[in-house]
Amino acid sequence: MLIAYNSYVTLLVVSPLLVKAHVCSDDFLIKAENLNISTNCNLLSLGAEFAWKFDNGSRQLDVAVGARLESPTAWLSWGLNLDGPHMAGTRALMGVKHQTGLAARKFNITDATKRRCQLRPSDDLGLNITNFNFIYLHDIMYYIIRATIILPDAYNASRANIVWQIGKAAVDADKPRMHPTSLDYLDASRTINLITGQRLSLDPNQRTRMRTAHGVLNMVGWGIFLPTGAIVVRYLRCHPKRVTWWGAFHVGCQSMGYLLGSIGWAIGLWLGQASQHYTFTTHRILAIMIFTFTTIQMTALRLKPKRADEYRTYWNMYHHFLGYSLIVVAAVNIFQGINIIESGTHHHWRWSYVGALGLMGAVATSLELYTWLKFRKAIKKLKSLKKTQSSATAPAPLLN
Repeated sequence: MLIAYNSYVTLLVVSPLLVKAHVCSDDFLIKAENLNISTNCNLLSLGAEFAWKFDNGSRQLDVAVGARLESPTAWLSWGLNLDGPHMAGTRALMGVKHQTGLAARKFNITDATKRRCQLRPSDDLGLNITNFNFIYLHDIMYYIIRATIILPDAYNASRANIVWQIGKAAVDADKPRMHPTSLDYLDASRTINLITGQRLSLDPNQRTRMRTAHGVLNMVGWGIFLPTGAIVVRYLRCHPKRVTWWGAFHVGCQSMGYLLGSIGWAIGLWLGQASQHYTFTTHRILAIMIFTFTTIQMTALRLKPKRADEYRTYWNMYHHFLGYSLIVVAAVNIFQGINIIESGTHHHWRWSYVGALGLMGAVATSLELYTWLKFRKAIKKLKSLKKTQSSATAPAPLLN
């Protein structure tokens, strides 16, 4: 079922990408047309826009990349990567807004850059680049990189890997500082067909929607339905109130939680494959553990020992311990995922889940307290009854 769902999701996400996109802001599109670069135009993430014109015969690529840089010092970069849509290996054109003006620089982005080593300008990018400049357009408040590139034969124009970034600080023109490492910055890459304008890889905005679906499904499945099922089986089976339908409700909650969580887990696997150049190891390991042991828990629907079985007591101990452990691990991993998704000062996901946990915790605490008080009351009543029975059966004292 998961394989079929993965295939369906892939088709659902990729299909809209295989169309020619001509979506840019009107202001930027007008400026690109003034530069005679209006064949194709894409709205990128991070607030950047990209227009280009490509002549397949001469292999000439004219590009214009623009964005608003509101910080006093900042930089905008765009580049091509022969190896894939990722940072390391990118031949980058960078426009730097520094304290004394604007500067255009070329950089070779290597694996050392990922280890936060200082970037060094390089004129040898292996590309024939002309008309390279970085300008500011006051009327639309855009900073624009403009360049003409003759693509070598090694670069496949029908599958070009482009990478872009925006940094919010630059010491000077030759020493741009590291950009943020939140997901929207890590996703700033795309594979496109320069000839037709088709987008051939997962768009950052589409990737964000898939992450949202992944987070919601796992939060509701692993993080809400599973604990609710545990609360039902603990407090409605016998104490504080016996409910005849507790078993069906427990199985229903656990089954729905498992279904939603498994779909979310499958989307997470797919997202991992779509983002192969960075990974979140702890989040992935915990997710695999949750899915594996939850699957084992679900075998109770078929393999649970009968009440008369001598192993039933040990099975109950294992089932309860594993169930409560999974609830804790699932909550920890949900917060891990929230830390990955959320950045800056916005914490909507975190407070939503904290609110859900608080509500379930309040219900469980109230039921636990009620059960304890009822148990204490029953113990006192039993002691009183025993005392009464003991007094009634005691022999009468002898009279002198």
